[in-house]
Amino acid sequence: MGDRWRVVVDRSICIGSGMCAGTAPDGFRLDSARQSHPVAPETDADEGVLAAAEACPVEAITLTVAGSDEVVFPPEE
Repeated sequence: MGDRWRVVVDRSICIGSGMCAGTAPDGFRLDSARQSHPVAPETDADEGVLAAAEACPVEAITLTVAGSDEVVFPPEE
């Protein structure tokens, strides 16, 4: 992939399912309130992080190309 991604979790809609942390444990953690947050605000493009975003039941995870507004996930409808 070659890009770097900015990873954002919208904590106002995160339900703490843990799907992201289970799918990409190096990319996401749940805090004591069971809210998800990225391990780092930017990461190398990674299939595991993308799979975690896709697995989120409420689409609380947004991935964009770092340094731009190009959306990687969720797909624009």
